[in-house]
Amino acid sequence: MTAAAQERMPALYLSHGAPPLADDPVWPGELAAWSAGLPRPKAILVVSAHWEEAPLALGATEPVPLVYDFWGFPEHYYQVTYGAPGAPALAESVRKLLRAPGTPVQDVPDRGLDHGAYVPLVEMYPEADVPVLQVSMPTLDPVRLMEIGRRLAPLRDEGVLIVGSGFFTHNLAALRQGGIPAWSAEFDAWGREALEAGDVDALLDFTLKSPAGLLAHPRTEHFAPLFVTMGAADAAGELGEQKSVIDGFWLGLAKRSVQFG
Repeated sequence: MTAAAQERMPALYLSHGAPPLADDPVWPGELAAWSAGLPRPKAILVVSAHWEEAPLALGATEPVPLVYDFWGFPEHYYQVTYGAPGAPALAESVRKLLRAPGTPVQDVPDRGLDHGAYVPLVEMYPEADVPVLQVSMPTLDPVRLMEIGRRLAPLRDEGVLIVGSGFFTHNLAALRQGGIPAWSAEFDAWGREALEAGDVDALLDFTLKSPAGLLAHPRTEHFAPLFVTMGAADAAGELGEQKSVIDGFWLGLAKRSVQFG
């Protein structure tokens, strides 16, 4: 086995939850157990559903305040901090991998981690001692996002954990009180089967080929980070090496979270 193969990190897609995730009796432990079973990353690159910006943007490379991009929650959720080190070396590697004629990469040095990044990381790496870089989604086009993931894939051989952070189903307006909506359960079951079958074409065209696709994702930003993760796995020939590490539902939304490699 080569040193690169020994060092290669998996690629993750996780359902990140809202700030009250910290109060859930089960989910924080699932995230903590997941990270405990992974090789220790040298750095973490996060693509979150909550940062869309084109051209593709790199967030702060030194600690800056978090982005509390939510409203109407109790005050203590706005007091959470996560002082992970910045990752300037990783940012430079990302620039080299992604920047090309007609494909600019911009820096947004005052843009801190949003809740799609820090909420799960607080549970997975609570010591905040792993450098973190957040990268924007410049598009919601699944094909283009997979290509971004493929171009980022070499980072995995340098000990970088690539994380796509979204939610496997996400339609807050269609939730009802109590129980699991049929559209959420149906999409979750379909998505699990498509992932297990390696049916990339179906996943890329999920709004048309899945049951209740437009109800599960009336806007696709929470499913889109999956395609960055899939691209990073595809470049290493690891789309078939996937497993759902977390499943089930939270307030009616599918919290399926997947590891490749």
